[in-house]
Amino acid sequence: QVQLVESGGGLVQAGGSLRLSCAASGRTFNTYRMGWFRQALGKEREFVAAISRSGGRTYYSDSVKGRFTISRDSAKNTVYLQMNSLKPDDTAVYYCAASKSLLASQAALEGQYDYWGQGTQVTVSS
Repeated sequence: QVQLVESGGGLVQAGGSLRLSCAASGRTFNTYRMGWFRQALGKEREFVAAISRSGGRTYYSDSVKGRFTISRDSAKNTVYLQMNSLKPDDTAVYYCAASKSLLASQAALEGQYDYWGQGTQVTVSS
């Protein structure tokens, strides 16, 4: 069992930056691929970014590539999402998730994630 707690959301102007954090409980953090998803009001949840167990591989959606960076700190059992050049379209609830899957092809698949956090709101004003 893994418990995930997100933090770092808030209100920011377009062009600004935020860093989200996701703290994981338990001693098995390094056995999970970690991902970030988001859900805007009235829309389906979508993949944002993921990072492999070792941190050596990262995956991004086209909409955030070049603006967002995912990283993980195994000593702190924490995964981060650095978000730069934010746009109003980035407004959403952001969720952290943990996956046991080892297949790179499944990194963006919501159904392959086993544990989810409660989410943190990010609002980007124009």
